[in-house]
Amino acid sequence: ASATGGGGGGPGGPPGGKHVDDPYFLQPMEGVDGTGYRSSWWTQFYCILWRSWLSVLKDPMLVKVRLLQTAMVASLIGSIYFGQVLDQDGVMNINGSLFLFLTNMTFQNVFAVINVFSAELPVFLREKRSRLYRVDTYFLGKTIAELPLFIAVPFVFTSITYPMIGLKAGLSHYL
Repeated sequence: ASATGGGGGGPGGPPGGKHVDDPYFLQPMEGVDGTGYRSSWWTQFYCILWRSWLSVLKDPMLVKVRLLQTAMVASLIGSIYFGQVLDQDGVMNINGSLFLFLTNMTFQNVFAVINVFSAELPVFLREKRSRLYRVDTYFLGKTIAELPLFIAVPFVFTSITYPMIGLKAGLSHYL
């Protein structure tokens, strides 16, 4: 193999495109199952879930900051729309507050996911190229590990803004 890539998986290498000389690519193992992955789907899922859960627990300050940020934005929106009455203007204001509810919940979770995935992208690409796990197991494991936060943030936001705006009282209406 020459230095220009003849036979080593480089530009002039085999048509399969496998870069086995790449230092980030783990070499094939004996006894790999028919799917080409080194472990079963459930093992991959469990390992990703456990690693993601430890990552969430490792950074409690991030959780506190997200909850504090949510409480502050909820207080701001609640104070802007405080004590709406059910007349024509009040109903339009409540519609505006509900729009802010949805956009805030959506974008806050989307930005959190973008932050996590962009930070872990190099590790994910290296491990995926090495066929350590599938994309679906990674996505599900990361999502389920972050699920408590994805539930807590909207709960905090709604718990603050719902009574401040003056939406219909009662637990069943709140839920």
